[in-house]
Amino acid sequence: MDQFLAFGIVGLTTAAIYAIVGSGLVLTYTTTGVFNFAHGAAGMLAAFTYWQLTVGWGWPVPVALAVVLLVLAPAFGVLVELMVRPVQRLGEAERLVVTVALLSGLIAVARWIWDPNLPRPLTPFFADKEPFRIGSAAVTWHQAITVAVAVAVAVGLRILLYSTRTGAEMRATVDDRALVGLTGANPVRANRIAWVLGTQLAALGGILIAPTVTLDAAQLALLIVSAYTAAVFGRLRSLPLTFLGAIVVGCLESYLAGYLPQNPYLPGLRLAAPALLLFLALLVFPHGRLRGKTARLAAVPLPTVRGTAIFAGATVVFALMLATVLGEADLVTYGPIFSLGVVALSYVPLAGYAGQVSLCQLSLAGIGAVVWSHLGAHGQLWALPAAMAIAGLVGALIAVPALRLSGVYMALGTAAFAVILDRWIFTLPSFDLLGVHIALFEQGSVEMPGPDLFGWKLDDGAELLVFAGVCLALAVLGVAAVRRSRYGRRLIALRDSEAAYATLGGSLLAARVAVFAFSASIAGLGGALYGMQQRSVTAEQFNLVAGLPIFLVAVVGGLGVVGGGLFTGTAYIGPLNALVALAPWTQNLVALLPGLAGVGLGGNPDGVVPRLRRQWDAFLGNRLAVSAFLAATAIGWGLCAAGLIGGWTFLVVCLVAGFALRIWASAKADARRAVDIPVEWWGIRRPWRSTDKEVLARGTAGS
Repeated sequence: MDQFLAFGIVGLTTAAIYAIVGSGLVLTYTTTGVFNFAHGAAGMLAAFTYWQLTVGWGWPVPVALAVVLLVLAPAFGVLVELMVRPVQRLGEAERLVVTVALLSGLIAVARWIWDPNLPRPLTPFFADKEPFRIGSAAVTWHQAITVAVAVAVAVGLRILLYSTRTGAEMRATVDDRALVGLTGANPVRANRIAWVLGTQLAALGGILIAPTVTLDAAQLALLIVSAYTAAVFGRLRSLPLTFLGAIVVGCLESYLAGYLPQNPYLPGLRLAAPALLLFLALLVFPHGRLRGKTARLAAVPLPTVRGTAIFAGATVVFALMLATVLGEADLVTYGPIFSLGVVALSYVPLAGYAGQVSLCQLSLAGIGAVVWSHLGAHGQLWALPAAMAIAGLVGALIAVPALRLSGVYMALGTAAFAVILDRWIFTLPSFDLLGVHIALFEQGSVEMPGPDLFGWKLDDGAELLVFAGVCLALAVLGVAAVRRSRYGRRLIALRDSEAAYATLGGSLLAARVAVFAFSASIAGLGGALYGMQQRSVTAEQFNLVAGLPIFLVAVVGGLGVVGGGLFTGTAYIGPLNALVALAPWTQNLVALLPGLAGVGLGGNPDGVVPRLRRQWDAFLGNRLAVSAFLAATAIGWGLCAAGLIGGWTFLVVCLVAGFALRIWASAKADARRAVDIPVEWWGIRRPWRSTDKEVLARGTAGS
């Protein structure tokens, strides 16, 4: 009984922290309509800053608390509000990606500033004072302060939201900002106050929990999963139910730590318990209307057969070029352009066509890698479709219980599934199930052989890179065919309105299961290809944090275009690694770039790929320019193969020639359009020029 009471006190203390953090999350969502995935990262950054001020620089604790909670946290909240405001009118994925970008970016910033290899212990509040006792259990002053702060936060938020004009304005702005403005209130100010208070609560929770855990950027940022669970208990709008959910989560973690049997299969269960509880809560609890309903949906382009075939062929040629001009070391570095491009392509049918936001695609890729490692141990080619099939089956299993989830809830459910895989499933030793021996990562790394193509064993980096490029090209053809099919049109309808889709006779279950399975099978293929190129992989390479930058770059590229896969692989692997190779000191900056790109999504919500396509239309439509580029590429490729120039020189020459010819082709097209456009359309179909006024004056002088 004494032990039970002791674990209960620890659980209630942890629950108090989750309640503080979760209440800030609910406050932000109910008043702004934006679910902040970076909420835990804000608390993590506050904890590191508090350590720096108190331990690193020796500041007094009261001064450090005041600076973090009253100066830095409010300033950060205002900054986040400014970042999020431009995307509030966009689709669900685009709104989510900004806060996901903040999560990824803040983890990169923390790792940049504070070396993750150095321990940073924090002393609890009043650690020098003797704990007092409740029965036979000892309660530290830090634990008592934590519970008292949680109670004060609950009372204060209740008074603010329901007994003050500011609180009424904050709750009203998410429903109708224009109407709130007509009453004389300021919706922008109300949202800003909500972000400031939410960030302060996240910072407070981060400081309170930091002395009890390791100061690790990713670990602290993902502690928010427990606060997510508490918020879902409150259905993202009820503070009392959020506090109840926090108690359930905190006590569950504590009692699992104390009473879970010593078993090689169970340690990961304790770490994954909050995520598992979150997934169950999403399925069991009724969910009300989602705040901030999509106000604008991006158009999904219809790829032509000819254009898709040309793009697929260009993808293979690009892979052949890289395979012949890069050295073995560079092939290992840049080879994942195509394998991770396949993983990124899996977002197109799922999020781009069907509008289903998933944060577990890289985890599904890990399943494909594991299956290939064990079934294709000798390079058996049949193991590759088997890896796709098993990953697709797991994707379908995700879709069935997630039928009633959408938007934010779907993103939370898939994030929880990724954490369950990371912390528990992927850490399991091998086991037998219904007579079938199942092995995963074997609590370490697994070897990844190359495929055997009818007696031709693909072993070196060049061969595997070309193989991955061919697989990406085939996947592009498949995804484009789906978009042109009747099923693709059904997916677009599902994205536009699930209610209308069901009313017209469509089966939500069948549609979701099919698109999740199709998307997961593509991700499984990408994971197997990635593992082949890496030769061996670990579970950490497929965790939630590792998958966030890929998701960010995919959304920035454009979720609805089949070229998004190659763009994501190239943008994520190519320039970033090249920059580090040229200037090693930029390594931390490079890790931050995907987050910065995601934060800047509001300036180009349709994606980079459609914009690039429009910019290169003139070049692609000019036969002379295309012929000149192909000739220059062929000559450079020959010189490189002969050893007269280096591989990097060849690639630079191709880039320079391509951009120079694009500029020339665009100028020719502008001149041609200028001649063809009637004078009454000047300034509309082409930009107004300074000389147009003089031309018009001369033309009308004689009339």
